[in-house]
Amino acid sequence: MTELELLYIDDLVEGMFDLLEGKEQHCEFDGVETVADEAGRYCYVPVTHKVTLGEIVDLLQQFKEQPVTLTMPKMPEGSFAKKLYSLYLTYLPTDKFKYVLKMNVDDRGSFTELVHTEDCGQVSINISKPGITKGQHWHNSKWELFIVVAGRGLIQERNINTGEMVEFEVSGKKIEAIHMIPGWTHNIINLSDTENLVTVMTCNEVFNPEKPDTFFEPV
Repeated sequence: MTELELLYIDDLVEGMFDLLEGKEQHCEFDGVETVADEAGRYCYVPVTHKVTLGEIVDLLQQFKEQPVTLTMPKMPEGSFAKKLYSLYLTYLPTDKFKYVLKMNVDDRGSFTELVHTEDCGQVSINISKPGITKGQHWHNSKWELFIVVAGRGLIQERNINTGEMVEFEVSGKKIEAIHMIPGWTHNIINLSDTENLVTVMTCNEVFNPEKPDTFFEPV
């Protein structure tokens, strides 16, 4: 399958600045292949990306579907995917700048998934109404971080094997991250009578309804 060799504009500009500052890199050519050579007759930008047209199309399709799937492709530092996504966004129509997220609403408040990743799980926003307790479950291998950003609450965790229990008072006035440990049943309680409790929740895996790894048990 034919590959395209592509040069990202930022890498080109960096190479041009290197040239102006006398730090350019030199090469020779073996046919059409670039061969780094400090004594070479030509200047070149060493960072290029070889990809197929099909790979580009696949990435663009994932970018387009992201507001629906919430899934961001893997984008390691310096990767072609990361650079292409930045370029993709610069061509995004203004009516696509905003997209609606699905809020799962009940009489306790709401839970909204913000973003999914292929290898780092998901990030969500949980809103609890005054006096409400949420959670009351544990996970076998799944772990989470709870980060209260508004309101005042209490997080309780109990080891299902030993009965050991810990509590953490949390508040949007002091941002802290609390681990929800596998094997510890946990909850989060809104201590306010008037204000919502807003919590950013990260999880190491995207929720799978066929394998939820979630077991109800009050703290």
